[in-house]
Amino acid sequence: MQDAHRSGCPINLTLEVLGDRWSLIVIRDIIFGDRRRYRELLTRSEEGIASNVLADRLKRLLAAGLLTKADDPRHRQSVIYSLTEPAIQLVPLLAQMGAWGRRHTPASRELSIRAQLLEEGGPPLWAELMDELRVRHLNAEACGPSVSESVLQRLNAAYEAIRQAPN
Repeated sequence: MQDAHRSGCPINLTLEVLGDRWSLIVIRDIIFGDRRRYRELLTRSEEGIASNVLADRLKRLLAAGLLTKADDPRHRQSVIYSLTEPAIQLVPLLAQMGAWGRRHTPASRELSIRAQLLEEGGPPLWAELMDELRVRHLNAEACGPSVSESVLQRLNAAYEAIRQAPN
């Protein structure tokens, strides 16, 4: 039996999967923070997600097909979460949300730098990031020219430079 949906509208259906307060934050932290274990997601979240909420969102994202999990070879009682292709395809949406948030909310400079670089880089940078995520999460073959520094490294280096700069 299929779940009942309010309507067949694609925006509604997307919001049914992603429209709660935490789902996109968890996906953001996996994409941009490379936080792939429960403990990392719990303790390194800027927003301070509660453990029961995180457990629920991970369960929902797994059920929605946006994440997979596998045993962590370094620790028997831990799992590693990976993005699926549908989750990777959220990069343009996250980039647009970040751009909107930079313009219309009191976003901090340090937490806005990644959004700014993604906005400035546009679809070519988003595609490069998605390819990088496919290699990292789906074990896909790297495509395109080899770059000395990954998109995630560049985004995180810009964040660290602002974070460590004197005010």
